[in-house]
Amino acid sequence: MHEAADDSVVELPSWMFLVGCFAAAVALLAAWMLAGWTPPSWLLPSLTLATVVGLFVFGSFKYRIHKNALTYGMALVIGATFLVQAYPGSDLAAEVDARGIQAWLSFLGRNLLTWHGLEHLFHADTMAFILGLTFFVSVIAQTRLLESLTLRLLNRFAGAVLPTLVSVTAVVAFSSGILDGVSMIGLTIRTLVIVMFLASASVSTVRYTVMVCTVVTTVCGMWLAYGEPPNLIMKANLTAPSGESYLTNGFFLRYCLPGALASYLVVAWNLRRRIGGVRVDVASMDLLDANAESVRYLQAVRHGEVLTPIEALEAHEDRIGVELSESVQERVRRGETLGKAMVAGGVPEQLRRRVLGHYVAEEVAESLDAHYVAAAAGDSARARQLELQAAEVLRMLTPQRQRAQRIAAVSLAVFVVALIWHGIDHRVPLFVASGSGFVVALMGIISLPRVRALALREARIEFAEYYFLFPLFFSITLLSHAGFFDALQVLLQDAAARFGTGHTAFAQFLGCTFLSAILDNNVVADFGSHAIIEFELAVLHLFAMAQIAGYALGGCWTHIGSAQSVVAFAFIRREVDESYTPVQWIREITSIILQLGVVLTILIYFENRLLDVLH
Repeated sequence: MHEAADDSVVELPSWMFLVGCFAAAVALLAAWMLAGWTPPSWLLPSLTLATVVGLFVFGSFKYRIHKNALTYGMALVIGATFLVQAYPGSDLAAEVDARGIQAWLSFLGRNLLTWHGLEHLFHADTMAFILGLTFFVSVIAQTRLLESLTLRLLNRFAGAVLPTLVSVTAVVAFSSGILDGVSMIGLTIRTLVIVMFLASASVSTVRYTVMVCTVVTTVCGMWLAYGEPPNLIMKANLTAPSGESYLTNGFFLRYCLPGALASYLVVAWNLRRRIGGVRVDVASMDLLDANAESVRYLQAVRHGEVLTPIEALEAHEDRIGVELSESVQERVRRGETLGKAMVAGGVPEQLRRRVLGHYVAEEVAESLDAHYVAAAAGDSARARQLELQAAEVLRMLTPQRQRAQRIAAVSLAVFVVALIWHGIDHRVPLFVASGSGFVVALMGIISLPRVRALALREARIEFAEYYFLFPLFFSITLLSHAGFFDALQVLLQDAAARFGTGHTAFAQFLGCTFLSAILDNNVVADFGSHAIIEFELAVLHLFAMAQIAGYALGGCWTHIGSAQSVVAFAFIRREVDESYTPVQWIREITSIILQLGVVLTILIYFENRLLDVLH
């Protein structure tokens, strides 16, 4: 399906918002320089709060502003406000008085032209790691490794969908702790939807399967820091004076792995309730469905994109005719495969072969079409013979895929070794791991220009979803310098003394869950982690666990809570149900969110009880 145009949404001009913010920043500086006006202390946190709330308001309702325009524009105003408040009486002001413009140049050089300065302002190492990871996983995706695994499992389980999905999601949950969760959900959704369509599942069941992918790649993937940007942000913020993070790999395995495992059991139980009896008849599976990984690989090699049957028909609509093409497309939407739908719909032989050649490969188009014609005529023996011939041609056309998959496996090993190296020696930047993994994986597709271009293009598009975070991280850094988080630390310390660490941790869990549902969970992680750094290590670990569980859970609750939710919601609207709404998302996923909330709450209080016993 294709997403219907939503006439109720009004896109506000981004340039006007940016100009307005620039004018406000200039006005602030002018009022300070010309009239000596200093803004009140509450203005800086208010502007930051307005920015994060604006992301929700202007990203969810009728009037929209592009999130990059909103955050970068507000960063101008926030930066000007901080400068006006903090500059008078600062060390920089004294240095400027003594050295003039050279002091400003030195200040900007230290903060913008050094790795330490960029790390302090924008979490440079974390963002560079995510950049490398998106490209790394995007390259691996082009080898169709997950599709191959899924179809093998489906055959191994004799077409039973439940054990297939449970096995695949278990692999994805594990991988999401190490690889980028956003990339993993993109791979997982498309793979699981193939299985659900093969099983002729209802639209509501397909939607539910897609939504479950957000839980698998966020909550179930929280067992290690590297797969989730919010985890990496917390890990970077909670750093000891020695430079080593308080949130070591041991912390994640000790505190977050139990929650990830328990959450996965909840996911598996819900899948059992929903798809327990669903099966695919693998014996009569269509040739193209049974070799989906080879078909998609060939599409990428030949066209630089992966096509759906509908898109293949639309590309030849001028030759087939609009009316006939739409008739065949409707058959495909009802569950018929492309070849069967064209034969049954009366598409002429020459055009059928042209479409099949475009969708798969010209070398196999003739035997494929003859197979579908024989199947439609009831000649099962000839259909089977032609199917075997076509399968053999497909196998001969894709020798490079197996080589690319082997290189992908080597790149994963390189990635893990580099992560271990970083864990042993923190002077080694984190981005070395994802960067080296990407370089090795790229060797598997370097000789395939269209596949290479597709992988790089998809990675660029995915990382672009993180651009809005840079000014937000900058704003939160300024808040930290202004002493805002000192007040939050005092508030948490008072709450822990009055109500106990368990109740305080639970309150943080609820707060992070709610905030992550209406804001991006990366922002919540950066904001919340600053407030717990001064606690003793055992309490810091308990509070960090509660926050991590909260923003992972809240990130699944709405269609904008995390990057994974954004990807999943867009996929449902584009490929499954074009009329799907954010309210429907919340209504359908709330049940599993509540179940997970109960499980994670029990774990938080259990950890608090252990803390009491040990102390």
